[in-house]
Amino acid sequence: MSKRKTPVLRFKGFHNDWEQRKLGDIAKRIVRKNKNLKSTLVLTISAQYGLVDQKKFFNKNIAGKNIAKYYLIEKGEFAYNKSYSKGHPLGVIKRLDYYDVGILSTLYIIFKPENINSNFLSAYYDTKCWYKEVTKYAAEGARNHGLLNIPTQDFFKTELIITTNNKEQQRIGNIIKIVNKILDLQERKYEELKLLKKALMQNMFADNAFYPNLRFKGFVYKWKQYKLNDLGYTFSGLSGKSKKDFGHGKAQYVTYMNVFSNPIANLEMTEHIEIDNKQNSVKYNDIFFTTSSETPEEVGMSSIWLGKETNTYLNSFCFGFRLTKRIDSYYIAFMLRSPSFRRKMMVLAQGISRFNISKNKVMNIKILLPKISEQKRVGITIKKVDNTVKLQVKFINKIKKFRKFLLQNMFI
Repeated sequence: MSKRKTPVLRFKGFHNDWEQRKLGDIAKRIVRKNKNLKSTLVLTISAQYGLVDQKKFFNKNIAGKNIAKYYLIEKGEFAYNKSYSKGHPLGVIKRLDYYDVGILSTLYIIFKPENINSNFLSAYYDTKCWYKEVTKYAAEGARNHGLLNIPTQDFFKTELIITTNNKEQQRIGNIIKIVNKILDLQERKYEELKLLKKALMQNMFADNAFYPNLRFKGFVYKWKQYKLNDLGYTFSGLSGKSKKDFGHGKAQYVTYMNVFSNPIANLEMTEHIEIDNKQNSVKYNDIFFTTSSETPEEVGMSSIWLGKETNTYLNSFCFGFRLTKRIDSYYIAFMLRSPSFRRKMMVLAQGISRFNISKNKVMNIKILLPKISEQKRVGITIKKVDNTVKLQVKFINKIKKFRKFLLQNMFI
């Protein structure tokens, strides 16, 4: 156990040393069975979401047939899933918060806090403070069907260093609970924003009907059809380069992942390369397409470049498309990522283990364009929603960082 007896971060007014307690002294094991099928809600543990409906989480029911033999867990009780998951090598311990009652496989260890604040204990098991003790009792390197091999009786022997002051437990438990609630609300908002953006992408671009499903007031005309080839010309990315040419120099090139990940290219997501006047330099409003991917769904991803820096090139695994017709930047950026356009691109994918597209066939894809005034309205609307989604992600990451700081410093 840790030799330190007080946490780094503490509420004012609390000075006593924290003390060691065995889990078995502050919690009681629960072994009640699901007799008379009191519940049919099969639960599973998610490291991110806690105890959740197994069927909804996996999109299928993977429970055994005889659920009467399952454990019955009630709201406020804890469950330990000993199976490994990414970032959680010793498994996950979570409290049942979202349902009044549910059932779990008997592979889980279920317990109920008795002589400790429940919110405090819930927060404690969101830290890694308990890892050392569990590791001490687990058979080294031994796993049974992916489960950590720790006997139940030994699990309850694990020691926690905790404050015995009920008020301090309550203060710590409450602040983590509040932060968790804020995080949950903001993640829900993020999901709603994603749905809004998805709806706009699906409905604000006309497809074969020449009219979009969703349109601003005052626009009633039929959209015009063009081949991409009618709107500009292509150019190639870097060529004739070896590994030693990359990573240094006063020029830059747009990476494959930048094109793949961003409808509007990230101007900072570039790598260094030497200036080479034989290469094609990219210009403001150039569009890039990836030429290959591991799945047909991800081939031909597009990105528009809105940078004005000189001596900027395109990576060799993409090709460029330079517009000769006036088209709104935001409009074309999001239209090329719309479901209707992506379906056309996927049809062109060829391959078995890796999929490629033909530049010429891409240029023959037909798209529909409204007048520039409507393009601007559509483009800026989706861009604003896209910006809001990105800001929401940053806000969520800040909350997660703050939560991590609290968990690392308010416990031992």
